[in-house]
Amino acid sequence: MCFPRTFPAALVTDVARRLDTGGADELWIIEDCFYTAGPSLVSAALTSTERLKVGLGIVPAVARTAAVTAMEFATLEALGPGRFLPGIGHGVQEWMGQMGVRPKSPLTTLEEVTTAVTKLLAGENVSFQGKAVYLEDVKLDAPPVEPPPILLGVMGPKSMALAGRVGGGIVLAEPATPPYVRQSVEYAGSPEGFVVAVFSAMCIRSDRKAAYEWTAPWLGWRINDNHPGVTALPFFADMKKLYDESGADGLVGMPTDWWTEIGAIGTLDDAAAHIQALEAAGVHHIGLFPDPEVEHGLPQLDHVLELAKR
Repeated sequence: MCFPRTFPAALVTDVARRLDTGGADELWIIEDCFYTAGPSLVSAALTSTERLKVGLGIVPAVARTAAVTAMEFATLEALGPGRFLPGIGHGVQEWMGQMGVRPKSPLTTLEEVTTAVTKLLAGENVSFQGKAVYLEDVKLDAPPVEPPPILLGVMGPKSMALAGRVGGGIVLAEPATPPYVRQSVEYAGSPEGFVVAVFSAMCIRSDRKAAYEWTAPWLGWRINDNHPGVTALPFFADMKKLYDESGADGLVGMPTDWWTEIGAIGTLDDAAAHIQALEAAGVHHIGLFPDPEVEHGLPQLDHVLELAKR
């Protein structure tokens, strides 16, 4: 399950414990400016659980220096050895501008930060003078015994190719459809051992139509935004035509198999079918993304546990 940025920070330990004891595999923490801080929430989740893996999706490359990012990642790995999944991304450039750290070249910056953090986590003594990263004789005092793969939260073809060169994998934002997964791995060059994590929209109801009605406005926004998760779908042109002609109401009447491609949307069986399709596409880690409003999103945790039991 994902822990949306709008959930109160104090809920994270309870959510993590319920997932841990209920048999779920992972909790993914969302860090967006200017909401809750990701590493703090990851720390709380790791230290309050025994077996749960906790992903961080994602820290912006320039929000912290490369050395501080490496320190935080090493510390979190020490708190839950083998249970921490770190992610780094470009960050929303408008937000980076608000903080005065917007880079001239997001691609170059992400490459330099990822390379530097990877070397530091490997225990290397690093001196680096790039366009965005400067390190002089920096070495972590306690690097991880087994550094976790750094997953890059990216979207475009050039960024995917970068992830294949310098990252250990990718984190794809919702809607992470199976065709989008396959396309992204191809853009990354399909490197050996490449880790694929995704966030998948979740809305589970006993009645499919109720789930579709709840989700349709969000899907319409993703269609208007030309999100690659939907443009990669083989039926995108037909879906867009339907939306252009009939709006969100038109999307409600789409075939069930279309909805199953898009997310864990519909019945519990539909959600299970979506997860199976993602795994068949090569996904290793799945974070089901509930409604961002606590009153609607938190009850979805029970559905995550039901899916885990399957």
